[in-house]
Amino acid sequence: MSTRPDRVTFPSPDGHQLSGRLVYPAGPPAGVALFAHCFTCGKDLGSAVRVSSELAKRGFLVMRFDFTGLGESEGDFADTTFSSNIADLVAAADWLRQTHAAPSVLVGHSLGGAAVLGAAHQIDEVRAVATIGAPSDPGHVANLLAGDIEAIQRDGEATVSLAGRPFQVRQAFLDDIREQSLTGHLSRMKAALLVLHSPQDQTVGIQNARTIYDAARHPKSFVTLDGADHLLSRRKDAVYVGEVVAAWASRYLPDRTRPQRAKHSDDVEVYAGPTGFLTQVVARSHHWLADEPEGIGGTDAGPTPYEHLLAALGTCTTMTMRMYADRKKWPVRDITVHLRHSKKPGEDGKPVDHIHRDIQMDGDLTDEQRTRMLQIADRCPVHRTLHSTVVVTTVEV
Repeated sequence: MSTRPDRVTFPSPDGHQLSGRLVYPAGPPAGVALFAHCFTCGKDLGSAVRVSSELAKRGFLVMRFDFTGLGESEGDFADTTFSSNIADLVAAADWLRQTHAAPSVLVGHSLGGAAVLGAAHQIDEVRAVATIGAPSDPGHVANLLAGDIEAIQRDGEATVSLAGRPFQVRQAFLDDIREQSLTGHLSRMKAALLVLHSPQDQTVGIQNARTIYDAARHPKSFVTLDGADHLLSRRKDAVYVGEVVAAWASRYLPDRTRPQRAKHSDDVEVYAGPTGFLTQVVARSHHWLADEPEGIGGTDAGPTPYEHLLAALGTCTTMTMRMYADRKKWPVRDITVHLRHSKKPGEDGKPVDHIHRDIQMDGDLTDEQRTRMLQIADRCPVHRTLHSTVVVTTVEV
């Protein structure tokens, strides 16, 4: 996965070029997710970036974009409405369908959450929809404009201040949000629904989540974001949302879009994406990640290859020692192995790989038993492999 997502543009129904970002998973996508940002925010808001990143780390191809007139997208915000936001989402889905694959998952934050509810029934391939702090009525946005509504109604438009920035809002926007009915959209939605909301949300109250949940058909789920604010300002809250949405949505995706298992029980398969170092590893029914630290161009989403190597030696060490202690019925409780890898110059000056292994055994053992256990540690299969001649045969398939 690239730490700098691909920049893309696509046309809106009104002919404006909308700006988006594509974030790739390490291997074959488990699904395609389309993310809608909050009211007057943008695709590069911290929470939008973090949620998208977490979804990508867990196998999703993710697209987030700026609605018309916001961020890097063309157009005038004053010309937009809630209906135009829905139309922009459908246009984004059309572009994904033509260039990659149609979105199977929609994720929307705040008013973006209401927008994905409105767009879901217009995108046939959508199987799962997740809302984050979404209002149950798009007209809720009028609360943010309460001090300016009189001026908008009198003059047809007014400059309002939202989050410290000026925006031109017209009467058409107010008329449109008042005509919207999320319950009507929900009645036409065939996808599964996940409602995420914080009880401490001071912008969109928790009662909105209850209204959305009650109006939706099954399958539906609710997850509380206890302690989070409306914008998911804390990194850990946005990361948690990404983790939960990825795990929940995977239940509703076709099996063919998930990473395949290795062909044989002793195979390990590794999938790398088009850019970056993030890599998916699959062994039997197990799936995990490898990566590099951020300082050298990775995203630090998983252990490095050498850390995997140390883990292989460490886990094999403890398993072998445990098997021997159990067979001997020796009183060994916990076994802790600490490993580190380095390169040191050998006698000929060439670098030699060194692995230092510290072993701690908890148990009432004699000195002779402890010595024997350390000898057994050196006999673990991975240790023997590292000391033997290893032949790696590489072919292209």
